[in-house]
Amino acid sequence: MRRLSTVLITAALALGLPLLATAQDSDIDKVNGSVRVEAGQHAGAVSTVNGAVHIADGAVVRKASTVNGSIDLGDKAQAGEISTVNGGISLGDGSRISGEVNATNGGIHLARGAEVGGKLDNVNGSITLDGAHVAGGISTVSGDITVGANSHVEGGILVDKPGGWFNWNSRNPLVVIGPHAVVQGTLEFRREVVLKVSDSAQIGPVKGATVVKFSGEMPTN
Repeated sequence: MRRLSTVLITAALALGLPLLATAQDSDIDKVNGSVRVEAGQHAGAVSTVNGAVHIADGAVVRKASTVNGSIDLGDKAQAGEISTVNGGISLGDGSRISGEVNATNGGIHLARGAEVGGKLDNVNGSITLDGAHVAGGISTVSGDITVGANSHVEGGILVDKPGGWFNWNSRNPLVVIGPHAVVQGTLEFRREVVLKVSDSAQIGPVKGATVVKFSGEMPTN
């Protein structure tokens, strides 16, 4: 058994995969309060209701989720997947999520070097990448999207048509693709948006929007 564990850990390191929680890592489940995993610690599924989840620098969790609260990962922290309802998500420098990142009614921010192996999506709230990488595409309904300088998105971008009670938000989302950013795959817009793309960025096919080119670090207006 010890030899098998060693082989699995060695394989994970060789493949660049996060050492996610193993059977001996305990779950943390709380109601009406915040949860914190300290720097360098390992945990299983971490969840709460009416509270925030804090994953400190270098910590590793299998899953992090909350309702009515935010989730933040410190620098070089790792998780299998993270999700929140009515709260934002923040990923620190060099943090890694092997699966999906989902926020309903909350913004998402990825710091420099952060990586998401799956899909990154929300309904409302801004999505911002600062030199980060998303492998599974980005989607939103009413949020602004900024793919910042030197960021890389695979799987394209989707801004979906609002339905049901989301119809109240008539503002057109702003989508910015920054300098030297790369978006592979289709950029599909099922509602009207403002799409501004740096003249040094690389993007895939665009459906449902007109590209407005800009130079410099960010659009001027």
